[in-house]
Amino acid sequence: MLTSSHHAAHHADVVIVGAGVSGLAAAQHLIAAGVTVTVLEAAEGPGGRMATERIDGFRLDRIGQLLNTSYPELERTPGLEDLTLRTFAPGVLVHSEGKQHRAGALTPARALASGSFDQARLSAVLGRLAALPVERVLARPERTALAALRSRGLGATLRPLLATLLCDPELTTSSRVADLALRTFVRGRLAVPEGGAATVPDLLAAALPPGTVRTGVRVRSVATNLVTTEEHGDFSCRSVLLATGARAAAHLLPGLRVPRFHEITVLHHATAAPLPWDRSLLLDGDPGWPLAHTAVMSAVDPTRAPAGRGLVTTTVFGPPPPPRTVASRLARLYETSTREWEPLAVHHTPEAVPAMPPPYDPRRTVRVLAGLYVCGDHRDTNTVQGALHSARRAATAVLRDFGIPLPVTTAPALPVAA
Repeated sequence: MLTSSHHAAHHADVVIVGAGVSGLAAAQHLIAAGVTVTVLEAAEGPGGRMATERIDGFRLDRIGQLLNTSYPELERTPGLEDLTLRTFAPGVLVHSEGKQHRAGALTPARALASGSFDQARLSAVLGRLAALPVERVLARPERTALAALRSRGLGATLRPLLATLLCDPELTTSSRVADLALRTFVRGRLAVPEGGAATVPDLLAAALPPGTVRTGVRVRSVATNLVTTEEHGDFSCRSVLLATGARAAAHLLPGLRVPRFHEITVLHHATAAPLPWDRSLLLDGDPGWPLAHTAVMSAVDPTRAPAGRGLVTTTVFGPPPPPRTVASRLARLYETSTREWEPLAVHHTPEAVPAMPPPYDPRRTVRVLAGLYVCGDHRDTNTVQGALHSARRAATAVLRDFGIPLPVTTAPALPVAA
């Protein structure tokens, strides 16, 4: 039993540190297998980086990560049965040299009919990638995403798309991770959760037994059978799962590697009336401009703006640019005056997304030793899919060490709103 002299006032089979999507998903898998779980979260509410701010009837995502309808973990994770995805128009719209073209949504035959050799070659490359099993993608030679793009002669065409999918404007990411992202992009549709990013952790938390998640609890130290908190006593357990961000995990477990991070700024603008714009994700393909991509989010997900208003959400890779620069660039991209647009919020996150340069293992071990596990997007791919997948891998490792058979999860398909 306890090796510590501390008297632990609380006990659970597993104590999970961190109530972001990864920690909450791991709790769901463990509880489904009959294991008792306590989730400790330092913040005042669950969700971590998947946060949504509410201002004047608008719902504004803090990071605004893009999801995909083909993410398998969205269907494999208990608690997400009521999640509805709102999809963007097929492919993406790329603004380059004053023109806009749609990328990633053409079949080879249609691409050839359109007279675009580049589009036909792009469709052929993407089609081959979509058909490859994941293990084959992970076995490909590894270099940076940029080097791989250049070797395929697709740098100019795919660079803005890959930068958006990877949150990496320099494309320093592992080519294997980039290929996985492209494979996912082609097999599904880009989407956002209806009601805002916070819908995902909110659903996961709400589906847990009452009292499972304890917020406002700061963890001071962890051992395989004990979690010590600053003001809420000790929690004894059979296993500890760290589901915090990479930096906080390394603080509690010295020796864990802290990756570099990609910095993201998300800007939200309100318009007095809905914009005459479809559900396209618009990528800024002109180098030298700070904007990465933008969308009329109220057209994609009407729940994010009050009736009769419009919401434009724009992502920048890096620190916040001058407001005037943003306004003038958005006017060019949307071909309309932005003088009357009302800035609602600027969310700047220096450590938004962990970097994944080569060599990178997207299946990094989640088991530090028996009784001590770690999960999160820094152990997998740096997406919501990666966060959920690492949670399931960690829960599986815990159950294996407990000698508990793994629950077989079959899930209905997620509702997808066009």
